[in-house]
Amino acid sequence: MKDKNKKKMVAPIVVTVIMLLYYTVYFGVLITVLPTVLKYVFGIVPVALSIVMVAVCIERIKEIKKGEEDDISKY
Repeated sequence: MKDKNKKKMVAPIVVTVIMLLYYTVYFGVLITVLPTVLKYVFGIVPVALSIVMVAVCIERIKEIKKGEEDDISKY
């Protein structure tokens, strides 16, 4: 049972890591291209999205550990 749960956790973690890398590269390009004020204005979006992605990934891992693999069935 534990191995089955670990396999189900791989996809959310991989997607989260890929998205975080994308947001990091995106923010890195913005730092080099944009003027000072715009760096921070347009940089807030990838930082906020990164925080949300990590929070969603943690929540999904908790659901998988509890055995709620198919949370859509609740609705």
